[in-house]
Parts: sequence; structure tokens; C-alpha cells
Amino acid sequence: MDARTQKSEMTRAAIVGAALDLAASDSLQAITLQAVADRIGVSKSGVFSRVGSREALQKAVIEEFGRRFVAEVFVPAMQVPKGLPRLSDIVRRWFLRLRDQDMHKGCLYTSAAFELDDQEGELRDVLLGEVTRWRAAVRRTALQAIEAGHLKADTDPEQLVGEIYSLAIGLVHDVRFLRDPRAADRTQATWERLVRTYQS
Repeated sequence: MDARTQKSEMTRAAIVGAALDLAASDSLQAITLQAVADRIGVSKSGVFSRVGSREALQKAVIEEFGRRFVAEVFVPAMQVPKGLPRLSDIVRRWFLRLRDQDMHKGCLYTSAAFELDDQEGELRDVLLGEVTRWRAAVRRTALQAIEAGHLKADTDPEQLVGEIYSLAIGLVHDVRFLRDPRAADRTQATWERLVRTYQS
């Protein structure tokens, strides 16, 4: 990669990063080419030349959030043995990430889902694809725990994933809206109590 191409890629990464910060603090709809240009000190045309339209930038933000989320939550858990230990590590890392988010920033999977839930279009489809892939990864991990005999053979993985997701959404509410410093501890305790009901 030559120096010019490398600089262009770094600028694009800065643009997407600034837009992600804007989405996390405000909303996906708050992202405009001008707002992002102002944040990083480039021209609006400079933003456009690297990412294209506003919707293209919004999609890039959702995809970048997904990459960061998987890198922080899922990838490290792959070092943990398959089955319930891995599933529990994923859940723990997920809850810690939600706890440690700045109070003015949250989980884009949650906030953008509420923002786009009654809309149709490509942006909603991109977010739905990211969330669906994440839930499928958690479901596969739950199935591994069932196959390993760590969870009861009749465990419904879809039900379990739905319950985990409900805990995560509740945690976002309590951390961001209630600003409860003990919310993550309580949510973790709820998970531990929940998982015992599924164990053999």
C-alpha cells in the first residue's frame, strides 16, 4: 500500500470512527456528511469522496460497530473451552462492555434497533443482518453447551438467546437511563441464576 492510499484509508477510518461516535451519543439519523466533516476538520466533499452518501456512511457505521463488538466480546471468548464456559464468558464480556460504555454512548445494536424498528429500507436491513448474525453466534455457542452436556438436552437455544438478549437490553436501560452503578452486577447475578435452571 503506497503512502497516498494509506493516508486515504486512515482518513476513511477517522470518518467512520467520528460517525460512530456521533451515532452512539446521538443517533444514526444524527449522522450527516457535514456533521462528520466538522468533527474531524475535513471538507464535506472530502467525506463524500471517501464514503459516498450519507446512507453509505450510516451503513459503514453499523458494520464498524459490529466489527468492534465481535472483536471485544466474541473473539476473546474463543480462547475459553467450548460449551457453557465459552457461553458464560461471552455473556460476561457483553455485560461488561455495556457497563463500561460512557453514559452518553450505548449499544448501537439496541439504540439503532429502536430507532429503525418501524422503518423499512436498506439501513434497517443492514442492522438486522448484523444483529441476526450476532444472535446466531450466541445460539451456536449455546448449542455447543447443550451438545457438551453442560445444559439440559431439551434446552431451547432460541429461548435461551432471547432471555440473554432481554438481560442485555435491560442492562442498557439501567446503565444509561437509571445510571445505576450496580446494574451490571445484578444482571450478571440474574444470568447466573438463569443458567442454573438450564443445567443438567
